Amino acid sequence: MKKAFALCAALVGSQAMAQTGNVTLYGIADAAVRHSSGLSPSYTPAAGTSNALNSGVDNTSRWGLRGSEDLGGGLRALFQLESGINLDTGTSANSTKYFDRASWLGLSGAWGTLAAGRQTTLLADAISPVDPLGMRLASFNPNINTTALSQHGLGIQFGNAGATTGSYRLDNSLKYSGSFGPVTARAMYGFGEVTGSTSPLSSRGLGLAYAGGDLTVSGAYQSFRSAEGRTLDAYTLGAAYRWGAWRLAANAGRSKAQTSATAETVQRVFSAGGTFAATQTIDITAAYYKVDRSRTSARADGYGRAVVVGEYKLSRRTRLYAELDLTRWQDGYQGAGNKSRSTGTSLGVMHTF
Repeated sequence: MKKAFALCAALVGSQAMAQTGNVTLYGIADAAVRHSSGLSPSYTPAAGTSNALNSGVDNTSRWGLRGSEDLGGGLRALFQLESGINLDTGTSANSTKYFDRASWLGLSGAWGTLAAGRQTTLLADAISPVDPLGMRLASFNPNINTTALSQHGLGIQFGNAGATTGSYRLDNSLKYSGSFGPVTARAMYGFGEVTGSTSPLSSRGLGLAYAGGDLTVSGAYQSFRSAEGRTLDAYTLGAAYRWGAWRLAANAGRSKAQTSATAETVQRVFSAGGTFAATQTIDITAAYYKVDRSRTSARADGYGRAVVVGEYKLSRRTRLYAELDLTRWQDGYQGAGNKSRSTGTSLGVMHTF
């Protein structure tokens, strides 16, 4: 009887412990028909027009798992695994990293959250609540691509990003985030993991945000190193304000990168815009981005980009959207032979689960 009682107690105890944890499957499926003039289907400058069925126009298509377990005493274990997908072809968005968007494990308590693995930088975290487009149109949103370095265009791996094209997420990183009333503080360190030195491919940063009432202010600084020890320093600061049916947002970002022993590239992004909730089911967003670039021994250039997005909510999870964009390239930024003025139109549907 004692053995039977002990076995029952163990089974009940294990069941109770199992109920303290949870795992959630989530994702976004987004597809749109797009017509462009002066832009390719992958949103790069082009000489002609194109028609395409694209994945993730309004919001990046993805799927993921997130979970937590109550460890007692206010302590929780957390994890997240997230993979980008090309909905139009059924392939992974990143051919070299399956969980390219997130792969981390952490602990959380009253003191904050400490996470370890592949995760977004503090620049990406800072821009998220104050981007005028609300982080839409990731493939050609200058705040995502240039301010937060998703597509920095430098051709060098800065930080342990696993790619030479961008540093929006870092491998082998530790990130702390703690909320204290309306203030959230963040700190991040990325291990370069280069034998013999701690500096190459490393990264470090600090971030601070305030969210009180209708006002949000968010900013961050992060520095990165290349394998050769060259530096990339980036800053961002922005604010968003809710006023009745309106959400207004503006942001400024700057980065400075050493691209060789004698050359550097400086990029600046200024953005402003707003979202108007016309009805309970219709949102209209308009934003403008100004990008300036200066390079050693090269002519300064850049572009201005205006975007308008209308969304109609069919349900809590499904919405239709229409998007218009206009880009005016300046001083040859688009490259020889390409149009100096680009336009795009997208019609799509997005479903979240």
